[in-house]
Amino acid sequence: MGAGEDPAPIPPGGAGPAFEVRRVVVAPGDSHVHDGDEWRGAIVLLERGRIELVCSDGDRRVFLRGDVLWLDGLTVRALRNPGREPAVLLAISRR
Repeated sequence: MGAGEDPAPIPPGGAGPAFEVRRVVVAPGDSHVHDGDEWRGAIVLLERGRIELVCSDGDRRVFLRGDVLWLDGLTVRALRNPGREPAVLLAISRR
């Protein structure tokens, strides 16, 4: 992949029969309440936009397009989109 190119998106169901792909979209300025069960066992790719993890202790971390996250077992309150475009997360887990 060359500089400035977008990674190839993974269409829902396109990761093969052994995997499930879920797409979570967080609108600009909105938050998605963290539910640990939602992310259990999933590798999460930030396909588009920016996401700020708001931790239970008040700490915050920002992630950008292309970052890979593991949200299972974390003490996160919410995933917040501080950007001007929708943030799109792909959660890839075993079926």
